[in-house]
Amino acid sequence: MTTPRGLRLAVSVLVTAGAVLLGTAAPAAPPTAPAPAGHPSCDPIDPTACLLPFPNDYFTVPDRSSPTGKRVRFAAAAMPANVQGTPIDPTEWNRQDGFSPGSPILVRVPGLDATASGIAPVTDIGRSLAPDAPIVLLNARTGTRTPYWAELDAHAVGQPDRQLLIIRPAVALAEGTRYVVGLRGLHDGNGAPIRAPKAFTAYVTGAGVTHRDPRAPQMRRILTDLTRSGVNRHSLYLAWDFTVASRHGLTGRMLAVRDDAFADLGRAVPSVTVTQVTDYRPEQDPLIARQVSGTIGVPSYLTGDGGPGSRLHYGPAGGAGTPPTPNALPTPSGTTLAADFVCNIPRSASAAKPAHLSLYGHGLLGRPTEINAGNVKTMSNTHNFTFCATSWIGMAAADVPYVAGAFTDLSAFPAVADRLQQSFLNFLFLGRAMIHPSGFAAHPAFRDAAARPLIDRGGGLHYDGNSQGGINGGALTAIAQDWTRSVLGVPAMNYSTLLQRSVDFAPFQSVLDGYYPDTVDQQLILALLQMLWDRSEANGYAQHLTDQPLPRTPAHQVLMHVAFGDQQVSPAAAEVQARTIGARLHTPALADGWSLDVHPYWGIAPIRRYPYTGSAMVIWNSGAAQAPPPTNLAPAGPEFGDDPHEFPRAQVGAQKQKAVFLLTGRVIDVCARTPCP
Repeated sequence: MTTPRGLRLAVSVLVTAGAVLLGTAAPAAPPTAPAPAGHPSCDPIDPTACLLPFPNDYFTVPDRSSPTGKRVRFAAAAMPANVQGTPIDPTEWNRQDGFSPGSPILVRVPGLDATASGIAPVTDIGRSLAPDAPIVLLNARTGTRTPYWAELDAHAVGQPDRQLLIIRPAVALAEGTRYVVGLRGLHDGNGAPIRAPKAFTAYVTGAGVTHRDPRAPQMRRILTDLTRSGVNRHSLYLAWDFTVASRHGLTGRMLAVRDDAFADLGRAVPSVTVTQVTDYRPEQDPLIARQVSGTIGVPSYLTGDGGPGSRLHYGPAGGAGTPPTPNALPTPSGTTLAADFVCNIPRSASAAKPAHLSLYGHGLLGRPTEINAGNVKTMSNTHNFTFCATSWIGMAAADVPYVAGAFTDLSAFPAVADRLQQSFLNFLFLGRAMIHPSGFAAHPAFRDAAARPLIDRGGGLHYDGNSQGGINGGALTAIAQDWTRSVLGVPAMNYSTLLQRSVDFAPFQSVLDGYYPDTVDQQLILALLQMLWDRSEANGYAQHLTDQPLPRTPAHQVLMHVAFGDQQVSPAAAEVQARTIGARLHTPALADGWSLDVHPYWGIAPIRRYPYTGSAMVIWNSGAAQAPPPTNLAPAGPEFGDDPHEFPRAQVGAQKQKAVFLLTGRVIDVCARTPCP
């Protein structure tokens, strides 16, 4: 999710420093003991940890004011606690009206052997829909089953009492919809059937369940739903249900910020301050003629000065330390942020041929100066694009110490998601300044010696981002009103799937191991964080990224460039995004024998004819990488070959395909109906 390995080392150093600065170094501690049976904060059907199974409507309460009719209600005593005994503050989570559409589904099955049970792995997702599949993930509204893959937590090998089964949806779950999970026919390593927990069996048989049991009606509905779908209730090991957050619960805050800020801006141009203009001689830079840096004035929707740790501002109701009400929406704080920007004008640009305009999204915890990378400058000059970038505040270089510190006490994490939402507004305001007649094109920094524009604002705006810029770029595109086409380089969605599959997460995993050493807690933490990350990454917006746009937003086309064997952004999570947005696949995607999958790219329809107009996914294979592990481990080690993460963006054919797509909306075949390259 980043660029060179040197940056990864720098991040590792900064993470260590941040953990020391923001939380005293913590010794390892034994796993937290499960809460006592019968504790009101815990679901008794899985006593491994208070919040299991997860997600779970047991941890919601009725709320007529919410679009789903529910509100999440986590007790502080149920939340994972760090080694200093501090539980995660559930306040921000309890504003949600449901769970993540990409939530990992977590449960512990003592003695489970996934292979002996026939559970569908990531290499055979189609098996999850088999009539006798041991896991059923049921859309209770439609009665249809949802594809998934499942894996035992590889970080808990050797800890059978703490090893969870992780079920991962293979396509985003429908917003505002209740889902039922049913487990059946499970076996241990000896092939013996695993008996259902007594607390659950009581609901199946009715033995000992009284009319005063508040859980009984819910369990009857769950069992009825499964019975209607052909599941014999007496074959069940466990079953429960959960409700996915509504569209408003996922995107409402960001849309409110966008609409309020642009209503106030009206037809005006955002304020632009150019702080530096650097002209390069050809011998200094044969690709870039001029670099322009400065700031854009953006209304702040954050508390304080908007720096790391600031939160979304909710006005008087959320002031003075008072938590906002569940349905409150962010309001301007009354201050203006100076969002940084940097633009590169290519040597190919001239008054006769002004450059096309595109925003650029940088990688993990990086900087907007990523546009100075050789591949970006080559794309810029070859295809005559001026790329402009700003910081993904919340997950930019300046945020590394704060993010690292948040992993020592995750009550601090909501600020990361809040600042990322402000960064989206910063990008939108930068884009508006780029295409406004009184914006960049009117400034001397973007004109030649004869005062003629070097940029083509009339040609529209586009977006190109890589890695984190591809992940967050999906959410940004879904709310964009000033452009309709985006290239997402080495992208994916759902950090809860991505993190432990990325070599970049290693330094953060070390901090997590020190402060939340229980592997059960760690998986719950990733699932909890996803509920808030949904507000600021593609997982919460993907269902509206292409043909089902958000209110007051145009439909968009997206081109995804995925690196086979990517060691930083999991291709498995990119495939989930492709299924969700309806992207079609360039085929043949890979040469025979490269993929470990039974049916490679299951559920993603191929492109039948070129040029193709629509959203697409193209797999780029460097030939130097191997398929990643089929579990939640990063492909770290020489056996996985060289990291191809930066390979697609550097290919001549890929850059040509990107340029044609951004300018025309057509996907052209640059690989002659063979695998790319």
